[in-house]
Amino acid sequence: MTETAIFAGGCFWCMVKPFDQQPGIKSVISGYTGGTVANPTYEQVASHTTGHTEAVEITFDPEVISYADLVEIYWRQTDPTDASGQFQDRGDSYRPVIFVNSEAQRRAATASRDALAASGKFAEPIVTTIEDAKPFYPAEAEHQDFYRRNPFRYQIEEMGGREAFIKEHWQ
Repeated sequence: MTETAIFAGGCFWCMVKPFDQQPGIKSVISGYTGGTVANPTYEQVASHTTGHTEAVEITFDPEVISYADLVEIYWRQTDPTDASGQFQDRGDSYRPVIFVNSEAQRRAATASRDALAASGKFAEPIVTTIEDAKPFYPAEAEHQDFYRRNPFRYQIEEMGGREAFIKEHWQ
């Protein structure tokens, strides 16, 4: 039996690897969700006119890795205090969102967000939203497994602020 989790944390290229390498993960698909256009293209989403956010859909075995564990991994890839995008990626299509598929996921995500806010780790408020999952549309083939297929370009993306932020705040 598997479940799915959907997370938006800026560029979807940078959100695959941290999950892909965990035990119990069956697949991590880059795509678009939260908007109003069915089967959008990358160009449409990048135009900021569809309402979609770049996200990853993770299929996982909850007997091996819990949804709560995935949420903890998610936080460590993002700046949860920046609602306007993530790192060098700006705009609504890069906003941080946890899209929940069930009331159990909502409870786990909310508890985790509240614990992070109470921890004092960040001086600014935690602004990552928790929203109901909407239809998820896989991105074009060239956006899948980007970190494996384009390691140099992936490294450049990571150096756009994400890597330094993670080192400063999460390690």
